[in-house]
Amino acid sequence: MRRFAALALLVVCAGCAANPAPPLPAVPAYPDFMYPAVPGAAGSGPSESIERGWRFLQNDNLQAADREFSAALGRAGFYPARTGIGYVALARKDFAAATEAFGSALKAAPAYLPALVGHGQALLELNRDQEALDAFEAALAVDATLAGVRQRVDVLRFRGLQDLIERARSAAAAGRPDEAVRAYEQAVAASPESAFLHRELGILERRQGHTDAALGHFRRAAELDPSDAAALIDVGELLEARQDLSGAEAAYRRAAALEPGSRASARLAAVLERASEARLPEPFRAIPASTQMTRGELAALIGVRLEGVLRTAPPREIVVTDAAGHWAASWIALVARAGIIEPFANHTFQPESGVTRGDLAGAVRQIVARLASDRPGLRPALTEQPAIADMTASHLSYPAAAAAVAAGVMPLLEGGRFSVGRPVSGAEAVEAVGRLRALAAGSR
Repeated sequence: MRRFAALALLVVCAGCAANPAPPLPAVPAYPDFMYPAVPGAAGSGPSESIERGWRFLQNDNLQAADREFSAALGRAGFYPARTGIGYVALARKDFAAATEAFGSALKAAPAYLPALVGHGQALLELNRDQEALDAFEAALAVDATLAGVRQRVDVLRFRGLQDLIERARSAAAAGRPDEAVRAYEQAVAASPESAFLHRELGILERRQGHTDAALGHFRRAAELDPSDAAALIDVGELLEARQDLSGAEAAYRRAAALEPGSRASARLAAVLERASEARLPEPFRAIPASTQMTRGELAALIGVRLEGVLRTAPPREIVVTDAAGHWAASWIALVARAGIIEPFANHTFQPESGVTRGDLAGAVRQIVARLASDRPGLRPALTEQPAIADMTASHLSYPAAAAAVAAGVMPLLEGGRFSVGRPVSGAEAVEAVGRLRALAAGSR
């Protein structure tokens, strides 16, 4: 009996010696795999099987590795062995089987690091990027020093961010704004420090009329990228629309400092003018809504919007007897001295009298003549004789109407008529004075 036992032991030992586990190679076959360490309480037997399986695996003997890891599975739920089997499947490129094996190991030990890393690798091969990212991030939560895993996380996050940006832009271009906003919000959550994402989301929110959200994103974009003049202009425009002129001015000033001569400079000039006009008397601010422009209102409008032009005119001594105490008295004096709007023969200005298209044309002609002294290109407008259906060249108001039409300040009405006696509204006067300002700026 003793001889039989000794013989059996000799046979077993000979079998073991026939296929011993090789040492670990200098260059492992799978350097990205993580050794499935056995917890201390498992005992030496399973540990030895895991060690042999790992050596076979790193020597690329997958059949022997699978045999050793499977042998270690004798104890139900032995997750290091399940993890080893997962790595063998991963080496065989059987990614579905690898995912199943790693998943089984993680059910038994959710924070087992080798299984988390292997699971992430298998999911990545199956193009299940988000699940792979979740697995790698869980691994980093266990051990933040895993440089290779962190690199994979960074790549996956960037890849996911690019996908989100492409989805957002495609949805926006296809007219699916709600879908685009959701994709942008996910992208911002993934990369909250990306200024351009906040700006693009702000543009989309603004198009949808969500001005509060848009303003928040534009402000954040400008904070993250202080050189983003476009975001600052967007901030200024939204604040200007809310009548926050001081806030708009500050935003435009910053943008103009970054890009002198840009759209910001024009917006800054406009908001400064609005701020200045906001301090003017209430009757002036009501001019655009007026259905019947008065001579006093026209004097104020020209005096404010074209002050620089009027100041260049040689001053004349003018007597006006009825402007004292009127809210537009200073501008009445200014336009009268410049010869733009003449007082009547009895030295009254009659500031509450209504303005007709003929009256407005007379003022326009005087201003065009003043501008033409420095701009030869405007001089033909003073001598052209355009066809006007309701007046001949001998009409008393024809020279003024012709100049206003030829200069592009007052277009003809329906049927090519000028309608010299038609009342002028505040909006019409504002539009005409705006065209005169464009001429004064040399845009013609």
